[in-house]
Amino acid sequence: MLHTAFYKFAALADPDAVVTRLRELTHDLLGSILVAEEGINGVLAGTRAAVDAFEQALRTDAVFDGKFADIAFKRSACKTSPFARMKVHRKSEIVYLGVDDVDAVSKTGIDVSPQEWRELIVQDDVVVIDNRNSFEYKLGKFRNAIDPGVDNFRDFSAYIEEHVPQWQSEGKRVAMYCTGGIRCEKTSAWMLDMGVPVYQLEGGVLNYFQAMPDAEKDWEGECFVFDNRIALDTKLQETGTTLEDVYGGVPEWEWRLQRARRLDEDSE
Repeated sequence: MLHTAFYKFAALADPDAVVTRLRELTHDLLGSILVAEEGINGVLAGTRAAVDAFEQALRTDAVFDGKFADIAFKRSACKTSPFARMKVHRKSEIVYLGVDDVDAVSKTGIDVSPQEWRELIVQDDVVVIDNRNSFEYKLGKFRNAIDPGVDNFRDFSAYIEEHVPQWQSEGKRVAMYCTGGIRCEKTSAWMLDMGVPVYQLEGGVLNYFQAMPDAEKDWEGECFVFDNRIALDTKLQETGTTLEDVYGGVPEWEWRLQRARRLDEDSE
C-alpha cells in the first residue's frame, strides 16, 4: 500500500463539481480530501496502480480545468493501513488559520527548497518556527526550531502577532515549516504585510525527508502524521511509536489520546 499527500491553493469556480468528480475518482482508495473555493487538501492510500491513476486524473481530468496540473504529491510506503474509509468533504477552507479573508491563492511567502533550507536555518538572523502543534514538536523537530506552544493551528496567529515586533527590532527573518507545507503557505500569505521576511520549507517536512537522504543531520526524532501509522522516520518509514508515546503524560492532551484511540478502533 502506498500513501500520497497533496494540496493546492487554487481558485475553484465550482467546488461542488470538484467534490463530485473526486468521489468518482477515489472508489479504489482510502483517505480524505477537503475541497473549498481556495483549493484542495488531501491524503490517500491504496495500491500503487490506484494511486498512480488518481494522481494522473487529478492533473489532467477536464472537470478540474487544469487547476491541479502542477500539483505536487508526497509519497510514502505503508506497513499499516493509514485510513479506514474514503471521504471527500466540502469545506469553507482547506486549512484553518483562525484569521478571516486570507488569500493564499494569489500570494504567499518565499518558497525554499530542501537544499536551501539546510543553509537557511543555521544563519544567525533567522528564527526557525515550527508551525505545528506542540505534541508534534515533542516527537520530532528541526534543530534550533522554536515551539510556539500551541495546541491548535488556530492559536498560531496569536503567537505570531505577539512576536513580530521583537523580530522586527532584531532584524530577524522568519523560516517556517510544517508537515506537508500547507499550514506555512497560508500563514505566510497572512504575514506578508507584517514587515518581516517569511521563508517556508517547500513541501514541508515530508518533502525534506524525500529530497534529503541525510535529513537526520538536521532533524531530531520522528515526524508525526495524522493517520494510523502515527510517525515516520527520516527515511519515510513507519516507526514503532504508539499513541501513548505521542500524547501520554500530558493531561491537556488526554482528549487527543482518547479520540485517536477511537479512530484506531474504527479502522480495525
